[in-house]
Amino acid sequence: MKKDIVIPVVKDVHIAILKEWNKDFTSQDWMVYLINDTREPLESVMIMSRGKNRDGRKTSTLRHAYKVVAAKSAIKVELIMEEVFPFLNEFILTYFSGSTLYDKTFMAAPNTISEKNFTILPVLEKEGFLLK
Repeated sequence: MKKDIVIPVVKDVHIAILKEWNKDFTSQDWMVYLINDTREPLESVMIMSRGKNRDGRKTSTLRHAYKVVAAKSAIKVELIMEEVFPFLNEFILTYFSGSTLYDKTFMAAPNTISEKNFTILPVLEKEGFLLK
């Protein structure tokens, strides 16, 4: 029965966007991070990212896979260009913790990725934008 299905809630796992110095290109670049603020490692992690604009334009769909993301750690996922900030940006995260499968879609509404919306990020202890 539907009432017997338990959908686990994702807690203390985040997708964040922050600006950081790229020494190869000597520029400030926007980077997407996966943050694991739990006490358990995340296993078989998959992240799919895409963007959609109101006028029908879409970004490419990017997919990333990681065998393990250690507890209380963060990994760099991808570069994100400022040109897609006016889009609805989605990051679909799926992973196992123990034998339980977790799934969550993180979204950044159009034009919300901005330094004025920065907060202190868990684990990284840097300023960045935390997706909801």
